[in-house]
Amino acid sequence: MAEVRETKLPGVGVRHEFTAHDGTVVGVVEHHDGRSDVVVYDADDPDRSRSMLHLDPDDTRTLATLLGARQLTEHVGEVQAQIEGLVFEWIDVTDDSPLAGVTIADAALRTRTGASIVAVLRDVGNVPAPDPTFEFAAGDTAVAVGTSDGLSMLRALFAP
Repeated sequence: MAEVRETKLPGVGVRHEFTAHDGTVVGVVEHHDGRSDVVVYDADDPDRSRSMLHLDPDDTRTLATLLGARQLTEHVGEVQAQIEGLVFEWIDVTDDSPLAGVTIADAALRTRTGASIVAVLRDVGNVPAPDPTFEFAAGDTAVAVGTSDGLSMLRALFAP
């Protein structure tokens, strides 16, 4: 995978860019308001763009899905980034999951496993730090943090 360079753009957002295998420099400018610009830079003048694609927030999510953002999230979940004994994991809520349609509070997940749900990824928008009244739906991806044992118990609760 190519190295991604990040540049903060005060008042605008963040630009991420990388050099493709053919030498083309490709960038994505993420605006604070959710819009994105995909930029292909001119090979002879790296300060000039050869082409630019302007995307609204919905277009950005669609393109990210098409390019494999879901696979990246799953890969990161499989790797289980460990930070001082804590593990982060992405757990899919399937159609037949016993927790589909159940709130965090009713499932008593933290009490039963010691693991916490820190975010939920949804096609219609992500939910950071969901409150106890949040209800899981089929198709959600729960982002959880806890010990390896706690996350193992949590996975079992989501499993059909």
